[in-house]
Amino acid sequence: MKDLSSMNMDFKNRVAVKPGGEKAMNCFLCGTCTAGCPVSALNSEYNPRRIMRMILLGMEQEVLSSPQLWQCSQCHTCVAHCPQDVRFADVMRVLRELALEDGIVSGEFAEEVEKVDREIRQERIDRINKLQNRE
Repeated sequence: MKDLSSMNMDFKNRVAVKPGGEKAMNCFLCGTCTAGCPVSALNSEYNPRRIMRMILLGMEQEVLSSPQLWQCSQCHTCVAHCPQDVRFADVMRVLRELALEDGIVSGEFAEEVEKVDREIRQERIDRINKLQNRE
């Protein structure tokens, strides 16, 4: 059982006051975000609903130090499907900002993740263009 003294019951408020996190407390943990998530489909450890649950329970250190924080591809499928308009992809950006603010990750690490994301998007565009040029 989790030691309650390590929980920060104000963590959800810390997320909610940041731009992008305002609707975090709308979540009623239905799991629609996870069901439609392409990252979750590839990696069973990545679970947006679990991340939201941890936020709401105040599991600040576990959330902000989790490698899963950096696995979100920012595709916004979760945003499109969420019945409560939680905007999970935006919440993930807030969590990344908090991890950076708290010194859990370095600025260099965050920049590298952004670079990877840009390169992957560019690779997709390039590969689709090649496919179209074959026709």
